[in-house]
Amino acid sequence: MIQLRNVTKKYDKQEALRGIDLNINEGECIVLIGPSGCGKSSLLKSINRMIDIDSGEIRVFNQSIESYRVEELRRKIGYCIQGVGLFPHLSVKENIAIVLRVLKWKEEDIDQRVNELLSMTELPLSYINKRPHELSGGEAQRVGVCRALATNPSILLMDEPFGALDPLTREKVQLAFKEIQKKLHKTVVFVTHDVEEAILLADRIALMQEGKILHLDTPNKFMNLDKNEYGSDFLGKDYSLRLLKRFTLADLNLKEVRSFNSLVNLSLGSSVKDGLSYCLNAEQSIYFNDNNHIYELSYNDIYNFMQRINHE
Repeated sequence: MIQLRNVTKKYDKQEALRGIDLNINEGECIVLIGPSGCGKSSLLKSINRMIDIDSGEIRVFNQSIESYRVEELRRKIGYCIQGVGLFPHLSVKENIAIVLRVLKWKEEDIDQRVNELLSMTELPLSYINKRPHELSGGEAQRVGVCRALATNPSILLMDEPFGALDPLTREKVQLAFKEIQKKLHKTVVFVTHDVEEAILLADRIALMQEGKILHLDTPNKFMNLDKNEYGSDFLGKDYSLRLLKRFTLADLNLKEVRSFNSLVNLSLGSSVKDGLSYCLNAEQSIYFNDNNHIYELSYNDIYNFMQRINHE
């Protein structure tokens, strides 16, 4: 879907991108992560020509981006940024529909598309006439995602889109986006500083330093980085613990039980990290109810699961 070949970009004498080679598959979510100034946003913006590269080639839909008119290319690619960038004087509907009107969609088609997007992102249809200042941060960010998806682009570029949200709201929006991605299978390039966000959302993580991609692999495989390799400090010593956020208790294939002590507030859809937290607090096995089925969760269940994913 997206191919970068020996892509370089300089700002004066500083190399922002240094010979980047990257293939991004259709329907894949690639998360770019690394310290400030490592080239993440430059790489992202080069794909829709927000910046022009100095050398190399970028291909989108099996065609060089240089062969597209810039506005044509950008209409094929959704773009979502930190701080949302909603127009304050426009309603929610008008913000979402702004590109659709440029493309001269019929008003009834615009209404249908806006309603579809609001439903998909779990925003009430009554919000269509609200202004951005009437929305919470999480609601505004969801409207930003709606706008990026309005023309149903195959590719979505997201530049730290949830970075300005408080931690609780951020987690809710991350999980909502993950569910949307499961349904839509967009090709996503996502920039973040947040390691746990990368683990949760990525099919593959590209770890960057000084304009280069040093490691490119699935979140699971990053657990095996040598402690002396670049990235081990950036990802943190608790990376294995953070990785548990990616999986749910349903992934553990827990067995049902008939006898149990008190129940905790978990379900099969809860993260393994949350399950471990309950086990640590209880200092023993715990039990939870999911759809009138009782399950037991122990340290051994989590340990054995970690061993399994470590060898996949």
